[in-house]
Amino acid sequence: MISKLIVKIFLILLVPLNLMGQSDDVSKVGTTAATFLEIPVGGAAVGMGGAFVSLANDASSLYWNVGGISTIGKYDLHLSYMNWIADTKFNFAGLVLPLGDFGTFGLSFTSLSMDDMKVRTIEKPEGTGELFSAGDISIGLSYARNLTDRFSIGFTIKYIQERIWHMTSQGWAIDAGTLFRTDILGGMVIGASISNFGTEMKLAGRDTRYFIRIDETKEGSNDRIPTNIELNSWDLPLIFRLGLSTNVIQNDTYRFTVTLDAIHPNNDYESLNVGGELSFMEFFILRGGYNSLFLKDGEGGLSLGIGVNSTMLFSDTIVQFDYAFRNFGRLQNVHMFSLEFKF
Repeated sequence: MISKLIVKIFLILLVPLNLMGQSDDVSKVGTTAATFLEIPVGGAAVGMGGAFVSLANDASSLYWNVGGISTIGKYDLHLSYMNWIADTKFNFAGLVLPLGDFGTFGLSFTSLSMDDMKVRTIEKPEGTGELFSAGDISIGLSYARNLTDRFSIGFTIKYIQERIWHMTSQGWAIDAGTLFRTDILGGMVIGASISNFGTEMKLAGRDTRYFIRIDETKEGSNDRIPTNIELNSWDLPLIFRLGLSTNVIQNDTYRFTVTLDAIHPNNDYESLNVGGELSFMEFFILRGGYNSLFLKDGEGGLSLGIGVNSTMLFSDTIVQFDYAFRNFGRLQNVHMFSLEFKF
């Protein structure tokens, strides 16, 4: 009964996707706040073209599919860094804490930052001497558990903040995800997740305040009447992902896994991510994939990556290093580096 109730709740959360989907010819690109929440996480996932929702086998699952953390048997610390587009810096940290029959907890932190920039005005286009900064953060608390030996489900609640100079915007969101393991086609796994279902966000702060003179025709009238520019609220980037993965080859030496994700966002057209992973004795891993197949006006798409696993001396701690390259066409190509500690 409990598992059926949770599944029904998850399906109800999917209803807004139909209400907020794309019209026939309008992509709605640039109409949501907190778009840093769409930046992919983890060298393994990025190297496989972002097709990771059904694989979800490390702490980066806190981003891709929180239901996957219930399959992680050890404490798992994940750290990712990437120089993102337009000289911004992206960081992600995730910690998974399995607690046996009680379930699995997770903590995550995401940030997007940039160097300080000059404050410029029409009168002083070279700068006023002041500097301003901008940045975004997200903090998440997650919980997942196995409802059966084949089916798992998880949820995340997260706080989101965007900041630019003296302006801030805050919001809350929920992620939900499931994994279902089948016994067909080499043990195919089906995964689904919904991300960033939450409140609207609206910038507020003293940078919208300025002073006016109500009546220019009257001498002596007050020219310091305070007023504020009215700003709109914007939705979060709601994303639904449905994925499949299976092991095409699996023996004592080699494993070859293929993955496929279908992406339905509320601020762009639908697309597909595809990827593959070739492992040699679970020590050296080669990855490749393609992002945003069939996406109208998409940029680039090819992803490549490598991974290396090792066990620390005198310890059963597993350390994994992952690197991924992603092509962005006319935009700057990006490189992601990740470290994973399982202990």
